[in-house]
Amino acid sequence: MSRKNKSYLAELKYQAVGDYLSGEGSLREICKKYGIRDKHTLQDWIKLYNGHKELKCHTGGSRMTKGRKTTYEERIAFVKECIENGCNYTEIAQKHQVGYQQIYTWVQKYKKYGEDSLKDRQGRHKKDYKPQTEEERLRLENATLKRQLYLSQMEIDVLKKLQELERGNR
Repeated sequence: MSRKNKSYLAELKYQAVGDYLSGEGSLREICKKYGIRDKHTLQDWIKLYNGHKELKCHTGGSRMTKGRKTTYEERIAFVKECIENGCNYTEIAQKHQVGYQQIYTWVQKYKKYGEDSLKDRQGRHKKDYKPQTEEERLRLENATLKRQLYLSQMEIDVLKKLQELERGNR
């Protein structure tokens, strides 16, 4: 028997769970009927189903695959394709030879922040960096001001502590 992770379609999961819950066989019989490797897998699906959770097609992000460099346009296309296919991250990752976690991260960023969040911004901004949009400029200015405020507050805290120590030594 192969040790490779096996992925099952959501339809198969629902059919197997339905057959078991309607009394059409034991765990082992249902597993044999649908080619499920282990009865514990079916038990997990039943628990999810009874907990009103969705039985998704993907097996999870446990497969570590070396990603490849992608363009901004590719990332947008992969994310849109993944969302159209019911967020089947495993399928999209394998199809386009990128990491499962990378697809998952891109989809989450896209859902939360939109297409601009998929731009590659590796490394720190250069000092002569010019923001491309007004929103980006305001975000950069906000981050700079927050950093200055943080450093000023740290300086104030250190000076207060120094004063306390000097008073204690007198």
